[in-house]
Amino acid sequence: MRPEGKIRYNPKVPQRQVREIPDNRWTELFAGLRSNRDRAILALTVSNGVRAAEVLGVRGVDLGWGDQLVRVIRKGSGAEQWLPASPEAFVWIRLYLAELATPLDPNEPLWWTLRRRDRGGGPRRQPLSYDALRAVFRRVNELLGANYSMHDLRHTASLRMAREETLSLKDVQVILGHAHLSTTADVYMVEDEVQVIRRVRQHLIDREHRAQQPPAPVAAGYDSADLEILLGDARS
Repeated sequence: MRPEGKIRYNPKVPQRQVREIPDNRWTELFAGLRSNRDRAILALTVSNGVRAAEVLGVRGVDLGWGDQLVRVIRKGSGAEQWLPASPEAFVWIRLYLAELATPLDPNEPLWWTLRRRDRGGGPRRQPLSYDALRAVFRRVNELLGANYSMHDLRHTASLRMAREETLSLKDVQVILGHAHLSTTADVYMVEDEVQVIRRVRQHLIDREHRAQQPPAPVAAGYDSADLEILLGDARS
């Protein structure tokens, strides 16, 4: 066996296209949620593209009510970052907190769930885990016949921001927490195949429509016989 500088067959792994939840499906997904806690989590995630692990780590002290900001611990780097959130997200958070039996300590996790005790007794409150959050999506996916996930919400928020003319690509990178601008560009600035197909189909329809239109009349001062010799069948 002789060492070679490059293996002979090394096909590139195709890049997986990000999946966005359409607006109509998002409305159905949101309507299928059972609690204000779940509505608050999804409204927060779709407004700034925060990751599942980051949103689960939010505490009460991480909410900036006046400026409508949320502080998260970035996955990977562990850095703290304040992110903007939609007014709708803060409305659902307030409704969720109003339903709790006891007020939360500011340093406690924001999201809680009830679980039965292993040794009997009534349910007790414990922090919401990633598995419990996945169970929320399993229930709503069974209802809708879909297979959405928390990461699809991040993609949805990212693509919405990338299409917004008032936001630069650098703005999107900062909100998403990408270390490199190229990561944001490679993932979220790729043309959506659905949009490309729609534009090309409209181009073909417009072209067919123009072909069926009668030719433009000859301007005054030109001899029709001369134009026929010059253009041939181009006018027909």
